[in-house]
Amino acid sequence: MKINFLKQFVVVAILLFSISINAQDNNFHIYLCFGQSNMEGAAKIESDYTEVNERFRVMATTDCDESGREMGKWYVATPPLARCYAGMGVADFFGRKMVEQLPSNIEVGVVNVSVGGCKIELFDKDNYHNFAATAPDWMEGILKQYGNNPYARLVEIAKLAQLDGVIKGILLHQGESDTGDTSWPARVNKVYTNLLKDLNLNASEVPLLVGGVVAEDQHGTCASMNEIIRKVPETIPTSHFISSDSCTAAADSIHFNIQGYKELGNRYATKMLSILK
Repeated sequence: MKINFLKQFVVVAILLFSISINAQDNNFHIYLCFGQSNMEGAAKIESDYTEVNERFRVMATTDCDESGREMGKWYVATPPLARCYAGMGVADFFGRKMVEQLPSNIEVGVVNVSVGGCKIELFDKDNYHNFAATAPDWMEGILKQYGNNPYARLVEIAKLAQLDGVIKGILLHQGESDTGDTSWPARVNKVYTNLLKDLNLNASEVPLLVGGVVAEDQHGTCASMNEIIRKVPETIPTSHFISSDSCTAAADSIHFNIQGYKELGNRYATKMLSILK
């Protein structure tokens, strides 16, 4: 009797595993996006960009009563792609360029967990609480939307997204708050390694794309950080630096304007498309 029960259990387990695998669509490419305000989106959402190809989707990482979005569900990727009240950023134009260039049978989805003003430490699963404990008052509400643990939220939603598609890459735009920190590439490597492990991904199949901050040619306040960001591929062989040179800036010289986001997002996409080929 015990042997028969064991056989039945194994058969049921195999069937459930097969159903799970079959539900995953290899033509649905998913990209994880994280960082601070330039990935969150700081540009005003202009009417010209409210229409989006339905092949570009976003899985909500927070509940948002204003837009009617529920955390963990897919929607057409009309901005904002991160939390409520964010604007347009790098991920918007990355996704639009990807579906424009990929075959019509390929869909693209993004999962975006970003917190304006944060240090990379906020995405360190072992030390995020140190940063969260000293976060400024204005950031507390944002952190609360992510359960006070943005890394855990990113992994949680990414696992849901994996039920529907395949994670093809990870996009990072962060560094302004860590300007001058030469240990930044190593800190990024820890986050990337943890994501790969927690989501059962292979580095060779899931590259990390890291963009530069507002550059010196745009009088970027944090432009010196680009020399550090540029060195990430020396620490992470499966990473790629995306130059921000000539990407136009907003008046504060920290954020990009919408044209700058478009150019930088297109550059992320161009690099990812070259990797896919």
